[in-house]
Amino acid sequence: MTVQPRLGEAVATALTRLGVEATAADVHLERPQRPEHGDWSTNAALVLSRRAGKQPREVAISLVEMLNEAPPEHVTGVEVAGPGFVNFRLAPTWLYEVLREVVAEGEEHYASPDLGHGEKVQVEFVSANPTGPVHVGNGWFGSYGDALARIMSRTGWDVSREYYVNDTGNQMRELGASLLARRRGEEVSESGYKGEYVAELAQQYDGPDDVEQAGRFAADKILAEIRKTLSSLGIEFDVWYSQASIEESGRVEETVGILRERGHVFDSDGAVWLRSTAFGDARDRVLIRSDGVPTYLAGDLAYHRNKFLERGFDRVIDVLGADHHGQVASLKAGVEALGVDPERLEIRLGQLISLVGERMSKRSGHYVALSTLIETLGPDATRLLSLTSSIDQATTLDLDVVRKQSAENPVFYIQYAHARIASIGRVAAERGISRQPLDSVELDPLVHPRELQVLRDLSDLPRVVADAAVDRAPFKVTNWLRGLAADFHGFYHDCRIMDEGIAEELTEARLWLVEATRIGLAIGLALLGVQAPESM
Repeated sequence: MTVQPRLGEAVATALTRLGVEATAADVHLERPQRPEHGDWSTNAALVLSRRAGKQPREVAISLVEMLNEAPPEHVTGVEVAGPGFVNFRLAPTWLYEVLREVVAEGEEHYASPDLGHGEKVQVEFVSANPTGPVHVGNGWFGSYGDALARIMSRTGWDVSREYYVNDTGNQMRELGASLLARRRGEEVSESGYKGEYVAELAQQYDGPDDVEQAGRFAADKILAEIRKTLSSLGIEFDVWYSQASIEESGRVEETVGILRERGHVFDSDGAVWLRSTAFGDARDRVLIRSDGVPTYLAGDLAYHRNKFLERGFDRVIDVLGADHHGQVASLKAGVEALGVDPERLEIRLGQLISLVGERMSKRSGHYVALSTLIETLGPDATRLLSLTSSIDQATTLDLDVVRKQSAENPVFYIQYAHARIASIGRVAAERGISRQPLDSVELDPLVHPRELQVLRDLSDLPRVVADAAVDRAPFKVTNWLRGLAADFHGFYHDCRIMDEGIAEELTEARLWLVEATRIGLAIGLALLGVQAPESM
């Protein structure tokens, strides 16, 4: 058992003895942001004091007195802070336990709490229309979806990655018309696609002057390039699901029929409407237009009926662009109308991504292809840069800064830490130095503040991974990696490992600290889909 649950049990036991009924589950412990406030802190006295009918600080003072009389293992002091917080100061021995736990559980098992309990989850992301190359604007959140799937898989969810191929409708006809216009040497219409890629496809197309066939030809070619681009970024999908298959199978009509049977559809002005206001939407929505053509909402509901009621996903996470904001309420309303708990549908909206000096539009042909960014920066830098902040924040990317191999470039800084560890291993091998079995190594020599901070970082990884999974926030892993890399570089600078004058037992302990750091870096980088290089 690690130190956190032991502290929780000790606090719960002491509170119960003070007349405040509590269990370890009632005791929330966290790491103070400021080191002078100790190693761990709890607000249990503040939260639970009402059960005893006492003031929080009064409960906190009594709790501290009791814990100091018989302190839990590793605890050197307990203090009251503020209106009822209790801070713990620990000996470094608790961090030695962390090191041993990291090494014992290794890359496969450390920081892998079972939070999902096998819940079947589908993550749908990217889903860029195959009307042009995937560009930075619509491909930026591909790494987010893939990293989220990795994190949720590690924490107990059964995850499936899906790309929804929008391969039908007017956009396909516009694409076909644009290709045919180019083949004839004519200007593309104002609503068409003007990129140079259309001219290249027109040179390859030898089919009839039929917009449907021309559009299908172009879409297939474009989709193959999208697959190739995403694969180069390390993104693979379990399912590529065709929108055309939904529409051609009659599922849209079936879904509208089911909604009608459930009493949630009505007819007005020649159109078929979903009574979505009954489920919290701002207004009712059209499902079938007066000309008999289904709306995008009707297709989306048929698709989500397939996800939940036909394929049996317990939870669906759709990663969409900010331009889909207005569709969230109606989609959730429609899902609920189908009899599915709307809480099982999560919609994550990614905000605008822009490049310094660049404006992107697929129709106008002004865009930066994602493949170009990958070729310029490399797949690792491209992935990690898209995972440095929450997707609900707009991002402006300055490629000049990214190209710099310095502390300004988080990709270089993190990967260099792993490469530096590999270099330490090579130097140790050259000198004939090998780590002794950890069970036989004393870790007491690890007392330098730099050493202890690296171990504190490693102790945080299970919590960080859990938070990233629950909050659907891979950037939290990125932030943790940046902190660990910075602290490891500081340790490397201030704490010599194998130099003359360094005691053998200190070298042994530090080599194991280096190995534990390697494991932590490898876990974090793997969750983000970024390589852990041996050299740079």
